[in-house]
Amino acid sequence: MERMTTVSVDSGADQGRKAPGRPRDARAAEAILDAVTALLSEGQSADALSIEAVAARAGVGKATIYRRWPNKEALLVDAVARMKGPLPVPVGESVRDDLIMLVSQTRNKRMEQYGKVTACLMPEMVKSPEMHAVYQAVIEPRREVMRQVLRRGVETGELRADLDIELTLLMLTGPTIAQNMLNWNPGIPIEGYAEALVDALLRGAAA
Repeated sequence: MERMTTVSVDSGADQGRKAPGRPRDARAAEAILDAVTALLSEGQSADALSIEAVAARAGVGKATIYRRWPNKEALLVDAVARMKGPLPVPVGESVRDDLIMLVSQTRNKRMEQYGKVTACLMPEMVKSPEMHAVYQAVIEPRREVMRQVLRRGVETGELRADLDIELTLLMLTGPTIAQNMLNWNPGIPIEGYAEALVDALLRGAAA
């Protein structure tokens, strides 16, 4: 059954289009990542998520997945990272402006699906070191972007010299995670959220 599915998607349909190998590979990868996101968004737990289910949803064979990802954890990293989008690039002129931009990118309508997926991953992250490593692999590059902005602020004198960088990272991201995943405080509007959060933090962190 799986052989028939693989031939149908990877050979028949694409041969009809006469597409070159690279675009076809890209289409297959997109379909696979979309399938992971869809299954998680629907409430499928990461622990229960199988390569078989992903292959069936994407319309490819398991071999097509394993040619691109060595295991399920690597596939999850790419799927969640893709959902978050490319790494943001700070302008570098104002710490306040850069922090507002970074927070804004994690608190918008597009991130609602990411919040749902993260909620599905949360039980596995709590009990599984492997899944916790998956989550860290996704968020650490973004954390480092914000970390660099804070370090630059200390160097330029915009922020206190004794600022605890890691704790400040937590203070900037923790509330946003709670709002995205749980809508923890419905009284906090999305409009103006990033500015309000950053300004509240800077009242204590500014030099």
